[in-house]
Amino acid sequence: MRFIGFFCFVLLSWNAAASYIDKKEVKTFIDQLVQEEKFERAYVTGLFEKAEYKQSIIDAITRPAEGKPWHQYRPIFVTKTRAEQGKAFLAKYRETLLRAEKEFGVPPEVVVAIIGVETRYGRHAGNYRVIDALSTLAFDYPKRGKFFRKELVQFLKLTREESMDPLALKGSYAGAMGYGQFIPSSFRSYAIDFDGDGKKDIWNNPVDAIGSVANYFKRHGWKRGEQVVLPARVKGNAYKPLLNKGLKPTHTIHQLSELGFMADAGQLVGGMSTAMALKGDEGMEHWLGLHNFYVITRYNHSKLYAMAVYQLSQKIVEK
Repeated sequence: MRFIGFFCFVLLSWNAAASYIDKKEVKTFIDQLVQEEKFERAYVTGLFEKAEYKQSIIDAITRPAEGKPWHQYRPIFVTKTRAEQGKAFLAKYRETLLRAEKEFGVPPEVVVAIIGVETRYGRHAGNYRVIDALSTLAFDYPKRGKFFRKELVQFLKLTREESMDPLALKGSYAGAMGYGQFIPSSFRSYAIDFDGDGKKDIWNNPVDAIGSVANYFKRHGWKRGEQVVLPARVKGNAYKPLLNKGLKPTHTIHQLSELGFMADAGQLVGGMSTAMALKGDEGMEHWLGLHNFYVITRYNHSKLYAMAVYQLSQKIVEK
């Protein structure tokens, strides 16, 4: 038994240390990069010889914070410390944030809250090499392997376009990068050079990060000057089949009101909305998610995430 245990340990250690270049699917992937994306074979082969499997990445992606109930999720992100750090970040980059608001229509506190939730204002942007994260998830996480193989292609293309070393860039366990944690496809679509220095640097340049986040929101339909979410009160049971049925607003506030799901304090807002119930510390909380709330969920497809961003943004501008 002791011999078998030792053999298994050696086998696992070998698998963890084995080069990705030895995997059949990686060889097929390299063929794709060479034929479809015009990469040099020797170059990408060298990259995958150095890419490493990380079990901690698999562990992390199987227990996301979004799996928690709201009363456990909220205290992770909506805290006094994070709000105070957000106030300081807003004050330091006020001119840039106001310029972004003028150009893209997104309030400074919302941009700051995104960066605060994602990386604590750049303090925790991730320590995994992006190539390790994406390779691990592309070839050793079958549940979402197809998605991460596409992101791996996008990552290699962006490093080629931006003249960056793909072995040097770091990010989260999911391959998200920089202050705003853009995945590679988002970087290529929405990252901008907001300070005019000829580089799109979301890793080390808060100005580019601010502009890129604001651009992301505008491109996903953010409506200037509109509200994000409203507290609601409920009456009866007719509204219940519509609760938490999706992130996209599908009913008018009037329609929901007729079913007993009403904006609190009689606030009158037009447009479409979605009815949400979240388990808070003191019982169920009811909310009307408006169009801009839905836009926040395009950043992370979670109502908990969007609510945390919104509530942190309000704390950041509290007097």
